[in-house]
Amino acid sequence: MTAVQPLTDGDLTLRLATQDQQVVTFEVENGNPLGTVEVRRTSPGAGLVVWALDGGPEFAQRAVRLLSEYAFTELGLDRLQIDVDPSLHSSMRVAIRSGFRREGLLRGAALVDGERRDVVVYGMRSDDPRPDSVLGWTTLMDSTLPKKRVIAHVVVQDTTGRVLLCQVSYKQDLELPGGVVEPDEDPATGASREMEEELGIALPLLGVLAIDWLPRWEGWGDAVEILYDGGVHDPTLLETLHPDGREILALSWHSPEALEGLVSPLNARRLPQILAKPSQLHNLSNGEPI
Repeated sequence: MTAVQPLTDGDLTLRLATQDQQVVTFEVENGNPLGTVEVRRTSPGAGLVVWALDGGPEFAQRAVRLLSEYAFTELGLDRLQIDVDPSLHSSMRVAIRSGFRREGLLRGAALVDGERRDVVVYGMRSDDPRPDSVLGWTTLMDSTLPKKRVIAHVVVQDTTGRVLLCQVSYKQDLELPGGVVEPDEDPATGASREMEEELGIALPLLGVLAIDWLPRWEGWGDAVEILYDGGVHDPTLLETLHPDGREILALSWHSPEALEGLVSPLNARRLPQILAKPSQLHNLSNGEPI
């Protein structure tokens, strides 16, 4: 076994214990033995980092950082990964604070005592910014913080007070034009893009009518929805619109008093109150005023 100088960080020392083509193990000490940290090659250029340490998460974090830099510089690895049981919150903190981004959840990926357990995957590449830099820290935090969907719908009326609704191909409820805002797209642009895709035209947006928070529903996570004012138009506007024929099958005008049973309970709650006071910004939670 080739001699390797101990890796140090203040009072923490990693001494090479064993090394072969698949696994490199270091013993960790700070005057007293703390345990081990190791990297296991899983594929060319990639390795899995594991540790079994006493002394708390601070020592584990420092040991994992030392091992990671050794794996990148001396072992020539390009990518490291840490797999964590989501119930082990301290281990997830160690992964993040050592520079590993949260990359996803593998449902039922581990079998523990006959029980299927989820596995949270954290990863770091050799060229990732390190956690002691501003970019490195913000990137790490971005990988762990909640990510809500943003939905942008457009409320279009005619001169008789009716609202434009779409017959969609994937559910029975009639729906407003619009949809989910794409990553790196501002909500107004998303609303205009969705109108262009669904109706064949992007009507001018005159402002925001409502901001609504939607709780989890039917497999969807919670979301923030923005309802834009698409203006008041002559009923003949319908003749100039061209539904895409795939997602949007047909378009029609409907009065606010006749929405019950045609739209979702959410839209049946909120659309009449929004249309009754279109000059007011409605702050809603699940269709109810806050």
